[in-house]
Amino acid sequence: MTSDLHPDLTFEAFVVGASNQLAVTAARTASENPGSLYNPLFIYSQAGLGKTHLLMAMGHHARALAPDLSVEYWTLHEFVEAFHHAVSAGDVGAFRRRLESTDVVLLDDVQFISHSKELQAELLRLAAELKRVEKQLVLTSDRPLAEISDLDDRLLEQLGGGLVVNIGIPEFETRLAILQRRAQSGGSQLSAEVLTVLAEIDVQHVRALLGMLSRLNAFQSINETQLTPAEARAVVMGEQMEASAPEPASPPPQESAAGAGDEFGEFLSGLAATVTEQVDGWRDSIRGAIEEWSARGYNTERLEALVGEGIPGGTAAAVRAYEAVIERLRAIEAEVATMDPDTARDPVFKTPDGLDAAEELLKQTRANFVPPPGPSDVYSLDQFVTGEPTKMALEAGRTVVEQPGARYNPLMIVGPSGVGKTHLLHAIGRALCDRSGRTVACLSAETFVDDLVAAIEHRAVPGWRARYRYASAFLLDDVQKIAARKESQEELFQLFNLFADAHRQMVFTCNVQPQDIEGLDDRLASRLVSGLVATISPPDAELRRTILTSRLAREGETADAALIDYLVDRDTDSVRSLLSMVQRVTGGAEAMGAAMTVQVARELLEPEGPRHTRPSLKMRTSGVFVPPRGIQSREKFVWEWPDPMERIMDELT
Repeated sequence: MTSDLHPDLTFEAFVVGASNQLAVTAARTASENPGSLYNPLFIYSQAGLGKTHLLMAMGHHARALAPDLSVEYWTLHEFVEAFHHAVSAGDVGAFRRRLESTDVVLLDDVQFISHSKELQAELLRLAAELKRVEKQLVLTSDRPLAEISDLDDRLLEQLGGGLVVNIGIPEFETRLAILQRRAQSGGSQLSAEVLTVLAEIDVQHVRALLGMLSRLNAFQSINETQLTPAEARAVVMGEQMEASAPEPASPPPQESAAGAGDEFGEFLSGLAATVTEQVDGWRDSIRGAIEEWSARGYNTERLEALVGEGIPGGTAAAVRAYEAVIERLRAIEAEVATMDPDTARDPVFKTPDGLDAAEELLKQTRANFVPPPGPSDVYSLDQFVTGEPTKMALEAGRTVVEQPGARYNPLMIVGPSGVGKTHLLHAIGRALCDRSGRTVACLSAETFVDDLVAAIEHRAVPGWRARYRYASAFLLDDVQKIAARKESQEELFQLFNLFADAHRQMVFTCNVQPQDIEGLDDRLASRLVSGLVATISPPDAELRRTILTSRLAREGETADAALIDYLVDRDTDSVRSLLSMVQRVTGGAEAMGAAMTVQVARELLEPEGPRHTRPSLKMRTSGVFVPPRGIQSREKFVWEWPDPMERIMDELT
């Protein structure tokens, strides 16, 4: 069985250069001779240089050369989860037997095993046992063995006793080869000169390189003319980017061919002998099915009842029907696991005679499932005003909606506070919901962290994970707020990998480039920029004019050109402050009973300037005004504070 190997991550898709040639050669050799050479094999490099790709490629290559070979790929996070579950279930022996019976064990990101003596002891035992029975162990890390803190000396000696290889930062030739291959496979329209310019940039990891390629592809797609090398250099250098489903069902066991040719072989001495041979053949077929499915943990009483029968004409059909029920049970179990991992462990999913009960359990799980937070209905792509500062981000968002998970995955939207990132994020989420009809998770990083803390406190982390893993797309606002939250970053890292492997769309927003976020793990930062980074800048004069005209029209106001010119020229560094200014003017003018003019706007926005004489009103006012018309802001505005003596005289009259 091959577990969780991404179909695209093969040796054929891995670009080999001077920086990684030794690692690739060692990986090929070990996968062609599992257990006999370079055992264990330890591969290390900084994030984004292809460690996981090499692991997956080894699994594919080993399986292609020997189809009966069993291959297991695990992240350390999955390894830890499985071990803890085995401990809590009192079934550590089964966990160990599963790994020890695997021909090639691929373990990713082992650097996180530091500070856990129990897990280090388990890994030491596994490494020693696999080496003893000549089965292959391959490990990756983002640092050398000697730099993994608090690593047991015995484990250090065991893991270092095979071969330790490093993947270096790609040099120019390798970077260019990577870009050319990706451009060719992705149908890029960029010229060879532009790719050369891109390859000349000294990036720290491949993900950053591919992220810049995606950015240039996006620029090219929204411009009618061919992007020049100078323009390409300006685009990528302007961003200051330093570093830039369930387990598939196994095929039904083949019926044993034992005895199949008896009837057509040599003539047997008597009819009784012939019948005996035929009966034994059917029984061997049934026993083979029993052995296969019982080894997978399924109840086989239905098949065992057939063994005592003679030569029932429907035996083969009965076996096929049994296997069809199991396939349905596996499908139900997989869907339940995405919503409630604890319920997925119910023994009913291993009992073919309990199919009706499993269907009912699926129905209940669907009814009780609480989906993750979704996008707001307030925002839409049609309401997002476009201009030069927002053009690329908006076009990328529309592309994501049209081709979710296929292009620009992830999409990272970067810009200062108040420029519309949250609006665009929720608008994309809303459009994805409307297009697919499926669950889309859309929330702030603060909510993500808070929900995880609550799940930890209530010992409900598996259910918390299931809510997000169930979604067809994952959108996270203000990802910088996850910095310095180690557990939250680990969960986001695992969630990112799951969505990327399943080609499910991810969109993030951030107020700075991810690699500039202090306290953000490098491997997570490198993944966030591996798709397309689209920047939204503060609104320029043209965009401010468009936004003002649109907002005033929505408010039912018709402002003259002079007022628009005045508001456009006001110093605003974000859309949020611009809209706040509009609210002040429209609300203040209504409170004064005056038309919206430049003079009124000046009085409201420039308190030190000339005052506008307010017409006499019959109603009394304290001077505190709450904006009408359903304005979302809760801010109260104090336009002027009346003279106390005037207030007293007014109330006495």
